[in-house]
Amino acid sequence: MIIREAMETELPYLREQRVNAYVEHSAKIPEGHWLALKQAILSEGDTLPGVERIVAEIDGKIAGSVVLFPAKIDAYEGNVEILDYPEIRMLAVSPEMRGKGVASALVAECIKRAKAKGYQAVGLHTGEFMESAMKLYEAMGFERLPQYDFEPADDGIVVKAYRLSLNQD
Repeated sequence: MIIREAMETELPYLREQRVNAYVEHSAKIPEGHWLALKQAILSEGDTLPGVERIVAEIDGKIAGSVVLFPAKIDAYEGNVEILDYPEIRMLAVSPEMRGKGVASALVAECIKRAKAKGYQAVGLHTGEFMESAMKLYEAMGFERLPQYDFEPADDGIVVKAYRLSLNQD
């Protein structure tokens, strides 16, 4: 597996890959929530200044991607206070590439980059319906921060906040 920067020309593919990775959740949530989520993962938020787009490649194919938002940026359009640590967003793995460690490798790369920049923590938010993602984050040591949870569509579905403390060695 190769972890590398995404190329600008790959962005349309990565956005579609995100939709394909997330579409399985559409049956679990109200249509309005799915449409809002889909709009967010297709948005150009991944082109904001300081945002890092990272891909995992297996056998020459993009297996998955993640976006690392810098600290002190409004990553959630006013839904969450601006945080003083980077935020992992839009983690997506192609359904046919699951079970190969792609998601953990991408999250580990985000952690490595945040540490290298001297941050004390890295955070993320995930929909409460994304059970496998929450298991992964908790297994990697992320802790819940309910004070940063939010409900983007006012439909009872909570986007849960997590943070991993980075002990600088």
